[in-house]
Amino acid sequence: MKIVRNYLCHTSLIMALCTAPLVQATEHQVRVSPSLQHFADVRNAGLPKLAIDLTEAVIVAPAAAQGPELKAIGMLGEVIAERTLVHWPRSDTLPDGDVSSVVVGTFDEVSALLGERARTVNWRASSVKTEGYQIVTVPSADQSGSMVVIAGKDARGVLFGIGHLLRKMSLGPARAGLVEPLNIVTSPRYALRGHQLGYRPKANSYSGFTVADWERYIRDLVIFGCNTIELIPPRSDDADESPHFPQPKLETMVAMSRICDEYGIDVWIWYPAMDEDYGDPATVAFALKEWGKVFRALPRVDAMLVPGGDPGHTPPRLMFPFLKKQKANLNQYHPGATVWISPQGFDDDKMAFFVNYLQEQRPRWLDGVVFAPWVHMDISKFRGMIPAEYPLRYYPDITHTKECQYPVNDWDPAFALTSGREPICPRPHDMALLVRELQPYTIGAVTYSEGINDDVNKALYSALSWDPDRDVRDILRDYSRFYIGERMTDDFTALLLGLEQNWVGRLADNTGVDETLALFQRMERDALPKDLQNWRFQLAGYRAYFDAIVRARLLYETDLEKQANAALAKAPEIGAYPAMDEATIILARAWQKPVVRDLHLRLFQIAEALFQQIHYKSSVPLYRALSQRRGGNLDTIDYPLNNRVWLMKQFDLVRSMEHEKDRLARLDRIVNWTDPGPGGFYDDLGNTAAQPHLVPGVGHDQDPAFIHTPLNGHFPADGPPLPLRKSWVDYIWGLKDNPISLQYDGLDPGATYRIRVVYPRFPPPAKFTSPQLGKIRLMADGDIPIHDYIARPYPVKPIMYDIPRQATRDGKLTLTWNREPGLGGNGKGCDISEIWLIKADDQ
Repeated sequence: MKIVRNYLCHTSLIMALCTAPLVQATEHQVRVSPSLQHFADVRNAGLPKLAIDLTEAVIVAPAAAQGPELKAIGMLGEVIAERTLVHWPRSDTLPDGDVSSVVVGTFDEVSALLGERARTVNWRASSVKTEGYQIVTVPSADQSGSMVVIAGKDARGVLFGIGHLLRKMSLGPARAGLVEPLNIVTSPRYALRGHQLGYRPKANSYSGFTVADWERYIRDLVIFGCNTIELIPPRSDDADESPHFPQPKLETMVAMSRICDEYGIDVWIWYPAMDEDYGDPATVAFALKEWGKVFRALPRVDAMLVPGGDPGHTPPRLMFPFLKKQKANLNQYHPGATVWISPQGFDDDKMAFFVNYLQEQRPRWLDGVVFAPWVHMDISKFRGMIPAEYPLRYYPDITHTKECQYPVNDWDPAFALTSGREPICPRPHDMALLVRELQPYTIGAVTYSEGINDDVNKALYSALSWDPDRDVRDILRDYSRFYIGERMTDDFTALLLGLEQNWVGRLADNTGVDETLALFQRMERDALPKDLQNWRFQLAGYRAYFDAIVRARLLYETDLEKQANAALAKAPEIGAYPAMDEATIILARAWQKPVVRDLHLRLFQIAEALFQQIHYKSSVPLYRALSQRRGGNLDTIDYPLNNRVWLMKQFDLVRSMEHEKDRLARLDRIVNWTDPGPGGFYDDLGNTAAQPHLVPGVGHDQDPAFIHTPLNGHFPADGPPLPLRKSWVDYIWGLKDNPISLQYDGLDPGATYRIRVVYPRFPPPAKFTSPQLGKIRLMADGDIPIHDYIARPYPVKPIMYDIPRQATRDGKLTLTWNREPGLGGNGKGCDISEIWLIKADDQ
């Protein structure tokens, strides 16, 4: 069902605008029509006065402008017309009288356009580097209008200078200009500033984009300084088709390459080697033909990245000769295009071969190396292993929130369970951390994106790659001003920062979640219909409602479980069956009387609006999202946040017991589940609020990839709720060969201790079985074995081990887990859910 909201509009004004010309324009003159001016007076009431008024400006540009420079000039006019309803005319001479102007071109071109007036500008051309620009503003005087000059080092400098001006401008009906003068000289810190845009089924919204949508979205990225787009070929690790595709994959790829070429920005291809055996000549011949068809069809290709894994699992001994052939294949159609490789997911043996080959063979056909997800080492170490002649490109994952390269730090289990891997995820301070701390080892980045869920992160990453020292709040203000509007700039900036803070700390204690929703609801009430139809506004609103619903449910369902446990605790007095019946009634309220029903309704309305606007797929059954993990988290907004599903399963087991004493004993164990007994200790690993003995490692701020820091993990919520305890659904894990340690002090030196441990395992056969990779070993105090490498048991259950007295006789104990060394993949294998250290002598 399509949900429609009714709004009051200035109907007479809209009708007038539809029947009267908006502007009257000649080469050097723009005059706003009376109907538009009246409309603008209503809409712009209360906005600050413009210091540089460009509403009726003329674009002054060289008559000979062509190619990307001409496209940039056209972009300026298009955006102004869209946002202001005023069409700026273009001229190659300065206007006379009080007409304002925006003068654009390269330094030499602008100097020629200005003529004698060029002598009044303090030009800084010598300090501007490739793609850089200078912007100068000249306020209006008695005999002349305001003037803004954009001088680029080159065509891209013109493009990005125009983008900078647009980000800073106040734009609205019959309103264009600057609240304060803009004078800046700037060049990019990093030469590579790009994003991967994959037209494929798994990407959220991209799969529904038309060519016109791609034109608009690429333009939006360019305005924030993006100079590279990475495409994905028709065959990758996705399905061949999607019900959302408006046109075939190759045709779309060709169109995207053409759009990039028109803007003069680079085109990369992320091309996975998907075939089984590149040691087979027939397979190589097939791949050369298949890839060559793609190369031949694309108007522009500047570079190609072939990942060594994820997807594809070709060993480097076969990958290197295969890529040498593909480099020659690529250069037939795109001379000068470069080839890069990443060792993603390599185990120790493959990584050793990869590094040794580069160090010993120094292949001249290879143009660079990429630091990508699942390269399980510090980027500084990796850069030191790669010969200096190979530039290093960064490929940071800015789209995922868990089980990924840069997961959200200490994400509350309630969010991790309900949100999936690809929720709407503005992370401004994390983006700044990556650019400032990790990117300096590289030439720049093309980010990994799976859709518009990370739209804010793209803008942040582009802007920070241009200038890493910029305040993220300033970038968010640009984002809010340009995409949402001048009137809501401050509030929307605060909203985006609030969404990031929603995910910080323990959700039950985070009252800021409700404050963030209240801010958005106020913005909703004040918004115009066009604001409510803005998909970026809707995305932020979806997150604000989603987060508030999850918190309200968490508080409610946690309280229900406390009440149910209190009922079970009465079992010795009232009997096992009456206690379970009372607890069942209490727990059922989570289904029968859900909280925040009105928030649910609004969330579903926004979800529908997003699908209608940009094909945002927030649900598998409603919008045919690929899965809950792929943005379809509308399906898990009501996923159980207490142990009721597990408790119902336990009640069935208790009812099957023959004797009351056994039933009472089992209920007592349920009620006191986390109690380790006198002198014991308990940790719910993966729950930040309940893991006091975990050795924390380096920490997120110094180690955002969690190479040397324990990482919270969570099973996916795809499908019906599992009959597992919440404490079994989340876990702690060490990436690759990083061990997990727990440290205990204050033990009784004369006592004997036992450990009860739960190892997580997803029900087999399951699609997501990565926690089962490899076996796990437990040692005490570094050299005392507790158990050797074992596979995780299924069904999941606690298992008990004795702790040798020699490990605790000093009153301290360190327990350390590790997986089998040297494995590659996504780095999983050392995973633990729950730990009880029990003082056995007191049992």
